[in-house]
Amino acid sequence: MGFKSWAAKPFAHYISSQIRKWSVTAVQDQLNIMNAHIQAAKLTDFGMDHKFSEIKDYETFKRNIPIRDYEGLRSYVDPITEGKSDVLWPGKPTYFAKTSGTTSGVKYIPLTKGSMPNHINGARNALLNYISETGDGSVFDGKVIFLSGSPELSEKGGIATGRLSGIVNHEIPSWIRGNQVPSYETNCIDDWEEKLEKVIDETIDKDMRLIGGIPPWVQMYYERLLERTGKKTVKEVFPNYSLFMYGGVNYEPYRAKLEELVGEKIDSIEMYPASEGFIAFQDKQDDKGLLLNSKSGIFYEFIPAGEVFNENPTRLHLGQVEVGVDYAIIINNNAGLWGYNIGDLVRFVSLDPYKLLVTGRIKHFISAFGEHVIGKEVENALLETAKEYDVSIIEFTVAPQVNPPEGGTPYHEWFVEFGNPPSDMKAFSEDVDNKMREQNIYYDDLISGAI
Repeated sequence: MGFKSWAAKPFAHYISSQIRKWSVTAVQDQLNIMNAHIQAAKLTDFGMDHKFSEIKDYETFKRNIPIRDYEGLRSYVDPITEGKSDVLWPGKPTYFAKTSGTTSGVKYIPLTKGSMPNHINGARNALLNYISETGDGSVFDGKVIFLSGSPELSEKGGIATGRLSGIVNHEIPSWIRGNQVPSYETNCIDDWEEKLEKVIDETIDKDMRLIGGIPPWVQMYYERLLERTGKKTVKEVFPNYSLFMYGGVNYEPYRAKLEELVGEKIDSIEMYPASEGFIAFQDKQDDKGLLLNSKSGIFYEFIPAGEVFNENPTRLHLGQVEVGVDYAIIINNNAGLWGYNIGDLVRFVSLDPYKLLVTGRIKHFISAFGEHVIGKEVENALLETAKEYDVSIIEFTVAPQVNPPEGGTPYHEWFVEFGNPPSDMKAFSEDVDNKMREQNIYYDDLISGAI
């Protein structure tokens, strides 16, 4: 056992104990954060426009602060990108996380000195909590790799700007930086193919213990690594590799292939990071539920999925949510995002402590006929059936057919690219449909009623 792995354990136990404490006081902590944010920002442009001085409780909070997406908040973000201070939050942001996904093509998400610990400590806590739970700190005896975007930053309105993963690279604590690969220079390479080859150059002969990144990137790394070495499994290349940390996309479509490439089951930690904040992480190896990061500068709100596009949807704080209901998650944070709809759907699986699953994106929500189908249900039905039929899925998409042939009923069209197709497509389709009906009572009612 090395010094770092030995020293990490008492710190890990301390962090884990703090996590347990705030998981018990989550609802009150959330209301405290709401009140603190209102007080901090009441003299900003946004605070004065929305009469923060009149907000006394959650009811007045909802009345004064509407739900917005990025385009709705853009009239406040644009002046910040031009150098203006005290717009959404006192002062100027430390960084802009640059991302895509709007009609304008680019989003500039503000990150402040106060909000950065949410991102850094969220991932730190996920790792240290794992060490406390398992008693295994050996990841610090070797190297760790976080596949990320370029840490090279540009400027927008005098504010350092780049991808979130690249920004975080600048903030990585010194106690883990010495274990980190690849080099800064390699991380700065924009071309993914070129970068991947350099990452392999710098890791192929190292004692890798932890690998982190979004699953499709990691899969490409595994495959190219095995091509280069001629080995059959990643564990043959890195015998001490023991922990995979991931987030950003749904892991399930990649799980079987990644486990096959590794060669044996290793521990993993799912995280729920976003440019707007580090929202949740897996705190138990035997529980897929993600513990909500409830005391880290974000006041969360939740809107029932079926009301997302309503003019005046129901808005709930943490103490008002229920298990088993899909909600759009809304962010109010200490970087100046207010009533901000990040586009994700979540479902609570526990209220003591508050644990959730990410069930999809709002844009992956189908309710053309009142079926309230979410992406997670579609993925579960298709992947479970594929497993039963021993077939592989490469890509798929589902869309409602609202103009069926005359005399026909509306339906969902499924376009599926198979690695190896099922021998009986009709039976496969029926089994997928049955699994959809088992998961979604609205869908089942519509099928039963021939609607």
